[in-house]
Amino acid sequence: MAEKKVKSESLTREALESKLADLKKEQMNQRFQLAAGQMPKTHVVRKTRREIARVKTKLNVAKK
Repeated sequence: MAEKKVKSESLTREALESKLADLKKEQMNQRFQLAAGQMPKTHVVRKTRREIARVKTKLNVAKK
């Protein structure tokens, strides 16, 4: 967990926005897979959602 914190703090605002866009695309694909019953590891959806929240938090902190 500490490694993730160090990685996300060292990213620039543009990098965080890019990562957020990638995570949202990934989340959309996961939703389609989940609805179609093709996703064997459903816990990945929750991890992606939490990672999006982490990135959004970093963006809001950087904004202030």
